[in-house]
Amino acid sequence: METDHAATGVGPLEADNDSLYKLLVESVVDYAIFLLDVHGNVASWNEGAQRINGYTREEIVGRHFSTFYTAEDKARHKPEWELDTATREGRVEDEAWRVRKDGSLLWANVVITALRDPSGQLIGFAKVTRDLSERRAAEQRALADAKRVAESDAANRAKSEFLAVMSHELRTPLNAIAGYTQLLELEIPGAVNDKQRDILERIARSHRHLLGLINDILNLARIEAGRVEYRIEDVPLDVLMNEILPMIEPQLFRKKLGLAVRIPPHLVVRADREKTQQILINLLSNAGKFTPPDGQIAITAAADTDRPCMAAITVEDNGVGIPADKLEVIFDPFVQVDPSHTRTTEGSGLGLAISRDLARGMGGDIRVRSVLGGGSTFLLTLPRAEAGAEKTSG
Repeated sequence: METDHAATGVGPLEADNDSLYKLLVESVVDYAIFLLDVHGNVASWNEGAQRINGYTREEIVGRHFSTFYTAEDKARHKPEWELDTATREGRVEDEAWRVRKDGSLLWANVVITALRDPSGQLIGFAKVTRDLSERRAAEQRALADAKRVAESDAANRAKSEFLAVMSHELRTPLNAIAGYTQLLELEIPGAVNDKQRDILERIARSHRHLLGLINDILNLARIEAGRVEYRIEDVPLDVLMNEILPMIEPQLFRKKLGLAVRIPPHLVVRADREKTQQILINLLSNAGKFTPPDGQIAITAAADTDRPCMAAITVEDNGVGIPADKLEVIFDPFVQVDPSHTRTTEGSGLGLAISRDLARGMGGDIRVRSVLGGGSTFLLTLPRAEAGAEKTSG
């Protein structure tokens, strides 16, 4: 016989509340929902509990709910305390580790609620468990990442402070060496013969080399610590090159190297003037170091054919070239193409690393093409002023 719910005023949900409630509980798979008797033994178990804890209904019904607690919590009588608290206060909530059937741990939010009959008599407990392992893992990863960032920042600050102090301590005697060398070269203490003058020149050259190493290390430390500031402005490349030439020509003259400059007038980049100068001096100096006497170096500039908004500046030499397996690692700090103790060129292996970081800090980049024994071409790209590629100082 069919029931006329409209006639009785009873809806289909109200007609069998117990069955629907059971269906609802059984359908929830993201929560472990089960009933405990007054002693804490499992009396009922939904599919969510089976999924989360790993036990079947037959394996768990009748067992004490402390089965899911760690040995440490059991030793502290935490299950008993939770039942006592729920009995006294009506409910208790906790987040802690729980143990699955296979022995693995899950981070769980647990709510235990006391169940009483209409007379107020305790008849058992409802226990709802939610697996928060993924959330906790994400939180732990976030904390670990934050800790690494904080430790890295602290380490960078400490390194920068240490290098600043060491820079001062090293520069002081180096400046004294340079000062006394100049006094001797000027013959203020007395006449200097040719052999002594040659020794003084060697001292001065070593002083410049050591000072360059200190400057490179400090520059790298500032870049790694994110403390480099860029003053972006319009920089005409032909004017900049005229400023650089006097600094490069002595090195080229000593090795009788030819230098061809092909930079069109009015080609302007948006860059930090001093840092662009530093990059170009480094690229030209490197070309000079690795090009044999009477060799040729060329520096050219034009709009980048692939990206007209960028200027492409190439420094090309016919020197010793770079092995294919070194084309990328030469931009890593302290890497030398020739790492042997008998190499004939000086340097810390920091120049290219610093130069590429500076170029990228200005919105550009440095790439290299080379053939071993057939020379190298370094390509510096920077935003063109004509393209309106502006970059705020960082």
